[in-house]
Amino acid sequence: MGIEYSSIVEAPREEVFAWHTKPGAFTRLSPPWQPMRLVKEAESLESGRAELRLPGGVPWIAQHEADAYDPPRRFVDRSVAWPVRLLVPWRHTHTFDEVAAASAMVTDYVETRIPAALLRPTFVYRHRQLADDLARHSFWQEEGHDRLVVAVTGSSGLVGSALCAFLTTGGHRVIRLVRRDPRGDDERRWNPDAPASDLLDSVDAVVHLAGASIAGRFTDGHRRAVRESRVGPTRRLAEVAADASKGPRVFVSASAIGYYGPDRGDRPLVEDDETGDGFLADVVAAWEAASAPAADAGLRTVQVRTGIVQTPRGGVLRLQWPLFEAGLGGRLGSGTQWLSWVDVDDLIDVYHRALLDDGLSGPVNAVSPEPERNSEYTAVLASVLRRPALLPVPKFGPEVLLGEQGARELALANQRVSPAKLIARGHTFRRPELESCLRHQLGRFRNE
Repeated sequence: MGIEYSSIVEAPREEVFAWHTKPGAFTRLSPPWQPMRLVKEAESLESGRAELRLPGGVPWIAQHEADAYDPPRRFVDRSVAWPVRLLVPWRHTHTFDEVAAASAMVTDYVETRIPAALLRPTFVYRHRQLADDLARHSFWQEEGHDRLVVAVTGSSGLVGSALCAFLTTGGHRVIRLVRRDPRGDDERRWNPDAPASDLLDSVDAVVHLAGASIAGRFTDGHRRAVRESRVGPTRRLAEVAADASKGPRVFVSASAIGYYGPDRGDRPLVEDDETGDGFLADVVAAWEAASAPAADAGLRTVQVRTGIVQTPRGGVLRLQWPLFEAGLGGRLGSGTQWLSWVDVDDLIDVYHRALLDDGLSGPVNAVSPEPERNSEYTAVLASVLRRPALLPVPKFGPEVLLGEQGARELALANQRVSPAKLIARGHTFRRPELESCLRHQLGRFRNE
C-alpha cells in the first residue's frame, strides 16, 4: 500500500532540494497537529538518521538510504526503530523533477500500511509550507538582502523554535542565547540578570523572545514574574547590543497587543494609539520602553505586538481544540468581544520582515488584517472541525481559572487591532482569513 502526493513549487530544483538539506527543514515540515516530537534532525539526507518520539515515548527512527541518494533528484528514508518498523512499515521517497528553469515538481511517495486518507493532510501541509517558505526567502533575496547572523533568546519556545527553523532553512545563521552551558558554536550562555559584555559581538541582529508565560492566575507572584522577566532583561540586553563590538544593527523584541488595554470598544487600534489601562498595558509599555538603549545607540529597533497566536502546538488553540473536537466548545462570555489573532507562520514572517526591512521600526501590530468577534471565531473553529458549538462559557468560567483580573485582561479582552504599519509596507499575509488559518494548522483541508 502506498500514497503519492505531488505539487509544483516555483523555485529551481537545485534550490528546492538544497532547502531540505538545511537545519530546521524537518521542523518546518512537521504538521503541528501530530503528536510527534523531534529529538534530533538527520545530519545528512544521504546516510543520516532523524530521531523522533511518538506518544508514550515510542521511538521513531528515520534512516536515510545512501544507495538511493541522488541529488538534486531524490532522497529516501525508512523507519528502522522497533517496534514501529514492524507495526507500521514506512519507506518515504522524496523526488524532485525539473519542470522549468525556475520551477520543480515535488513528489512524496510513501510505502506504508497507514491509510492514504490519514496521510494526505500531512503532505498537503508539507507542500504548502515548503512553497510558502521558499517564496518568502526568495522575495528578500531578490531585494538584495544578505544572510544574517541572528542571536535569539527564547529559541526553544513556541515562536522561537519555529522562527529559528525558518531562518536556518533560509541560510541565516542563528545563535541561540541559552541559560545553560552552550552545546556548540551556535549557542552562547546568556544570563538575563547580568549578560556578558561580549554576548552580542559579531552578531548582525537580535530577536528577544524570552519571558515568563502571561497565562495564569494574576496573583502577586505571577504579575511579578511576568514583569521582571521582561523589563529588566530587555533593558540589559539592549545595553549590551548598544555597546557590542561589531555588534547588531537591528534589535527586535517581542511585545503584545495587551498594550491597548482589555477593552477599547469597536474602534480599530493602530500602532500610534495611546496605551490602555490595566496590568498588561502597563507591563507592555515598560517592556517596549526597555529597548531604548539600543534605539538611542542608533540600532533600528522593532517591538512586535503579537496577537492571539493560532497553532495547536500552544496558546489558546491548543486548549480549545480538544474541547471543540469533543463537541464541548462555545463562545466565551457574551461573544461580542473582538479577537485579534495571527497565524503562527504569519507571525514568523513579521519577525523576518522586522529583521530585513529597513523601513520598519518601533511598535508593529502582528495580527491578521481580519479580526473576528469571539462568537464568529467559535463558529469558524466548530465548522472546520465539523462539530457543534452549543456550550457557551459564562464569564465566571475564565474567572475560576484566571481570577477576575486575568479573565478580564486575557480570556475576555476586547481588542480590535489593525496591522497598519505592515499594510503600509505592502506586507502580504499567508493566511489572513481565519478559516484558511485553522484548516492549515489543524490539517482540515478541503478536497486536496
